[in-house]
Amino acid sequence: MSRADLTKEPHEVAAMFDAVAERYDLTNDVLAAGQTRLWRRAVGRAVAAQPDDRILDLAAGTGSSSVPFAAAGAFVVPCDFSLGMLRVGKREHPDLSFVAGDALGLPFADATFDTVTISFGLRNVTDVDAALREMARVTRTGGRLIVCEFSQPTWGPLRTAYSGYLMRALPAVARRVSSNPDAYVYLAESIRAWPDQPALAARIATAGWTDVSWSDLTYGIVAVHRARRA
Repeated sequence: MSRADLTKEPHEVAAMFDAVAERYDLTNDVLAAGQTRLWRRAVGRAVAAQPDDRILDLAAGTGSSSVPFAAAGAFVVPCDFSLGMLRVGKREHPDLSFVAGDALGLPFADATFDTVTISFGLRNVTDVDAALREMARVTRTGGRLIVCEFSQPTWGPLRTAYSGYLMRALPAVARRVSSNPDAYVYLAESIRAWPDQPALAARIATAGWTDVSWSDLTYGIVAVHRARRA
């Protein structure tokens, strides 16, 4: 498990996300000082959705990340294990084809999708390596993986300041805007415990993906990893 709190079971993590679903997008925008829009645009450029592409958007939450893909004419499936998130998403985006699913056992046939993307959700999976293999299973040969996740700032002073923000300021801000501020203590710990850019790239390659690369966003606070299905 790549989480700092190893006592949480999958159903506990799902319940945690259920509890924050109603104000999840707003809270994220506040905590990230509006950077989430920049990060979503970077993911959109990396995915480069085309008409008739088949895209699996994992950990899609309320579906906000899926909207640009659908607008580009792609067939996108927002998939999440939190039923609370899916309920909010279906209410806000009724035209999207939401599916409940676990990244460790996706309810799709082999080689179904041209692209699988997951934003800020991989670190919450109980077995990251198994999830990466499962994503490869449902991706066609030559298809692509796009992972957007919190990472490690590349500048030392920023790395120190960012760690302090995660453990002190982030929970304090969450108490003002979130429906479940305790969840953000867990999320801060999971970010701090997450591997850096080269380490995640190595794990992606070990799971059966090739041509692995990444680009840093906001000085490495977030990184977008890209890979192809072997």
